[in-house]
Amino acid sequence: MKQVKVVLFMTFLSLQLFAQGNPDACLGTWLTGSKKGHVQIYKQGDKYFGKIIWLKEPNDEATGKPKLDKNNPDAQKKSRPILGMVNLNNFAYDGNNVWEGGKIYDPENGKEYSCKMKLVSANQLDVRGFIGVSLIGRTDNWTRVK
Repeated sequence: MKQVKVVLFMTFLSLQLFAQGNPDACLGTWLTGSKKGHVQIYKQGDKYFGKIIWLKEPNDEATGKPKLDKNNPDAQKKSRPILGMVNLNNFAYDGNNVWEGGKIYDPENGKEYSCKMKLVSANQLDVRGFIGVSLIGRTDNWTRVK
């Protein structure tokens, strides 16, 4: 009977560890849902961040120069390049393949949103930007770049 209890306990423990997921599973390079860019998610301390490392169209059509953050409401940031920009900030792993508490910046409209990310499979990350509560927002499906 004691062996059965030990086996049940070990099974329960391994299921709990599996349910927690891998906090670093989101690390890597992701193709955004619009397919216009690649975002590299990296870890700094116990927080997760992402920066834009590739753009399908990196240069402005009119000037031929690298695209700038011209839609940013902060005048001092309008001249910063989009390529290399950190647009995901301060995510914490919440268990069950979910990262929450972060912010996402959209250079296409110059707005920042609360955000959560969920790893749906090894190669799909759902990134949900929202205002206030998660119910009011939009989910973008990102695909891992190999």
